[in-house]
Amino acid sequence: MIKFKELKKSYKETKKSTIVVYLILRTLVILIMIRQVILGEYNNAFFCLLSLVLFTVPFRLQKKFKITLPNTLEIIILCFIFAAEILGELNSFYIVIPHFDTILHTLNGFLAAGIGLSLFDLLNKNIDNINLSPIFLVIVAFCFSMTIGILWEFFEYGSDKLINADMQKDVIVQNISSVTLDETKSNTPIIIDNIKYTIIYSEDKDGNIKETLIENGYLDIGINDTMKDLIVNFIGATIFSVFGYLYLLNRDKYKFVNQFMIKKQK
Repeated sequence: MIKFKELKKSYKETKKSTIVVYLILRTLVILIMIRQVILGEYNNAFFCLLSLVLFTVPFRLQKKFKITLPNTLEIIILCFIFAAEILGELNSFYIVIPHFDTILHTLNGFLAAGIGLSLFDLLNKNIDNINLSPIFLVIVAFCFSMTIGILWEFFEYGSDKLINADMQKDVIVQNISSVTLDETKSNTPIIIDNIKYTIIYSEDKDGNIKETLIENGYLDIGINDTMKDLIVNFIGATIFSVFGYLYLLNRDKYKFVNQFMIKKQK
């Protein structure tokens, strides 16, 4: 874990606000993690530990690669981690707050595109024999953002499979189309509309049959959530890519983009 003295020394002149946000969020997460351990909620404690590790990533990247994240970008990243892991997973904001997950994934697409554009713009400006066009830089940044989004979905899927976390939230749907139900085995989709309820029969370790009723439709286990997340990631990446392209054409006119662009340390 990062030593506070090292962090303070590095940020003492330009990033006091970042230090304050980092310390507040880190303290909150530690207190929450202690509580989860006491309650025996070790999966939740894992998410707290993951958050603490992720909090250190911006600082470590800046130190290792000698780059500088703008205050705005770094604070948003820290708050994003807290919102996704602590508020979303531990405090059920994904369920309680409408579109909370959608907002985060859209923001993720936006920020990841900014980071991608920054990295390739730095490469373009600091290597003499490379001269990439603005449109090429934007396309690469967009692809970088989508790759980050896909990797996150891999993480969600892995967490669900390994520790039954249900990060890919289920959705109730009223219709399905499936070739699995085609008795003729001719690859013809069988469509079921206006599903009123679904009953699931399961067997526990003692051989007892349990009946679970799902009202108002059929339980989709993750695919709709995953595709929605990727679509809004696409939207966020596209929005930044448009502004990023305009910024590359006229850096003075679109200075606000600077708040999301990584810089090389002087």
